[in-house]
Amino acid sequence: MRTVTLIPGDGTGPELTTAMRRIVEATGVKITWDVVDAGEGVMEKYGTPLPKNVLDSIARTKVAIKGPITTPVGSGFRSVNVAIRKEFDLFANLRPCLYMEGVKTPIPNVDLVVVRENTEDLYAGVEHMVGKDAAESIKIITRAGSERIAHFAFEYAAKHARRKVTIVHKANIMKCTDGLFLQVSREVAKSYPQIECEDRIVDNMCMQLVQKPELYDVLLCPNLYGDIISDLCAGLIGGLGVAPGANYGKDIAVFEAIHGSAPKYKGQNKVNPTAVILSSVLLLEHLNEGRAADRIAKSVRKVVAEGKKVTYDLGGTAGTSEYADEVIRVMEKG
Repeated sequence: MRTVTLIPGDGTGPELTTAMRRIVEATGVKITWDVVDAGEGVMEKYGTPLPKNVLDSIARTKVAIKGPITTPVGSGFRSVNVAIRKEFDLFANLRPCLYMEGVKTPIPNVDLVVVRENTEDLYAGVEHMVGKDAAESIKIITRAGSERIAHFAFEYAAKHARRKVTIVHKANIMKCTDGLFLQVSREVAKSYPQIECEDRIVDNMCMQLVQKPELYDVLLCPNLYGDIISDLCAGLIGGLGVAPGANYGKDIAVFEAIHGSAPKYKGQNKVNPTAVILSSVLLLEHLNEGRAADRIAKSVRKVVAEGKKVTYDLGGTAGTSEYADEVIRVMEKG
């Protein structure tokens, strides 16, 4: 039996993770959940949205799944999510974006995977004021950081029978930083001759994704571009509500719904749990429970395609728990 850290989150997070947990348990996979709380709701008790017991649990179990978290203003954290990534050096962010029948999308049949470097670049927030009237942000790209994320992307492509990796950059302008990322990624690509490698300038990449996403497969991105492009790709498949996410380090992985906590819907049994359910599919794959992962993924796709027991944003009238009930019913029916 494997122990997994479960961080319910706040706002609608607890409802969403409860739905996910019920579905995972219905597969028969034996998991012990170590439930720990983080976010706005624990500020009064701990004085921080990210208590030490949460970090201790993740360090102990090596694997966690979390619901959306609202980060309070003025706590010292830019983001609880970012703080967890930094604490455990979760250098690789994975965002699969796969079209599902039944979801209203601008372009059908999208099948993309965004691999985002998670620790460097402008997104790391190394910045300061220069006097009163100017601000400076430092963009840091290292050879070591670029090598490990590039290897991650090509290993993922090889393992999942992906045909191509596209390196995303702005090396035409940022010749040192993005130039290094591009150079190192190209060097790593030579170790994977079976995987096609190409590169695209980030602004052109955004246009290409809107016009002809079918030409692309795995996108290898520095931190900031990956943050932006992953949301663009999520938009191509229907939005953040159906897009799973995962963060990987050397020996620790954290899986998460990447959308917000929607506090105005808290306790209303209304919000779509698909993103966190599909994040649990990635979790189960990580735990080598591929059969259970496949059962959940297929059942979710069938329920969404039928459109009878889905949440309001998918065109239905079912609540969060009723949606989960239907996924479990379809899964058990086989």
